[in-house]
Amino acid sequence: MKTKKKNVIAIILGGGQGSRLYPLTARRSKPAVPIGGKYRLVDIPISNCINSDIYKIFVLTQFNSASLNAHIKNTYNFSIFSNSFVDILAAEQTPDNPTWFQGTADAVRQCMPHFLNHEFDYALILSGDQLYQMDFNEMLCAHIDAEADISIATLPVNEKDAPEFGILKTDPENHIESFIEKPAKELLPNWESEVSDEMKSQGKFYLASMGIYIFNKKLLIELMSNPETKDFGKEIIPQAVGNKKILSYQYEGYWTDIGNIDSFFEANIGLTDDVPQFNLFDNDNRIFTRPRLLSPSKFHKTVIESSVISEGCIINAKEITKSVIGNRSRIGEETLIQHSYVMGNDLYQSIEDIENDKANNIPLIGIGERCFIHNAIVDKNCRIGNDVFIKGGKHLEDTVNDLYCVKEGIIVIRKGAIIPDNFIIE
Repeated sequence: MKTKKKNVIAIILGGGQGSRLYPLTARRSKPAVPIGGKYRLVDIPISNCINSDIYKIFVLTQFNSASLNAHIKNTYNFSIFSNSFVDILAAEQTPDNPTWFQGTADAVRQCMPHFLNHEFDYALILSGDQLYQMDFNEMLCAHIDAEADISIATLPVNEKDAPEFGILKTDPENHIESFIEKPAKELLPNWESEVSDEMKSQGKFYLASMGIYIFNKKLLIELMSNPETKDFGKEIIPQAVGNKKILSYQYEGYWTDIGNIDSFFEANIGLTDDVPQFNLFDNDNRIFTRPRLLSPSKFHKTVIESSVISEGCIINAKEITKSVIGNRSRIGEETLIQHSYVMGNDLYQSIEDIENDKANNIPLIGIGERCFIHNAIVDKNCRIGNDVFIKGGKHLEDTVNDLYCVKEGIIVIRKGAIIPDNFIIE
């Protein structure tokens, strides 16, 4: 069954302040955080929608939304002869809603007047901070065929991971019977659901909510009429279980929640695997982003192993291993980059600017000569001088200062930080 494009709108939740991703979210919203060298997090759910022939997309946000607005404006421009769009809906005060978004459901509630300006039968609600590739048409068809009121994408997980999720229990027809939020380990034996033989062989007997929902329009309007409910995962879904027909749509592909620095870092480094779980090289599931029309990357005497290099880079490094290098990165001679994510730069320095900075002993934009960087994230537009030594690891205590932060052993150099020559973090 093919769902008509005009019948579905997608609503991408931009999240709150993104404090667990700080300092990457100090100046930008979570969906605007760069990922994979050349993309933004918001490109993932938007690309999944476009690949699923869903072209009416709203992105809801309220914190640090300027760079997200600019990215979407410069990226997602459809034909003037179509009704397709990607629109940002920032929290706004109105006579009826004098407060900012109080949760995921409250964000949708406050934006309902904008949604109702468009024709739709189903609302697809997505998170803006997850990494996965899914054909939403298949989920929509399953929803329609089951005549469900709500469908929830679920992921089989093992006993170790289950306490970190909302766990759903299904009947033999994949209808959700009950729900428990982050169950204690001793409760898990009562929460097993039917999963595929492959998932059973991996010890994955529990169905976790992925935070991806389909609502029928009429029901969504009904549920949004109650201003007391603020969140989908904590209130809307638990209250609907047993009262509405809710379908579990099992997904068995790669999925990760980019909730903190550790998961963000591992998701990026995972892209350097020989056969990465998240496939950037899939003809049928392309990841769309802003076309920057950059020059090819240039290398001089650099050994590169198991790394992802983006466009427009000027790299004279000695060695780059198991790392992701973002657009317009400049890396000096004899520098070693290991197990790190260098986000790159927004602009190139002119020859005049470079000469002026050298004359005034100011590090150039990029990474200098004879540096060593391991287990680190270098945010955009940083100036790292010569002979800088940065070595992350579990031996480091969590730290926050004006130049960098340490979280779970990962060193994060703040956006635009100036790191002087001979600086050491170890």
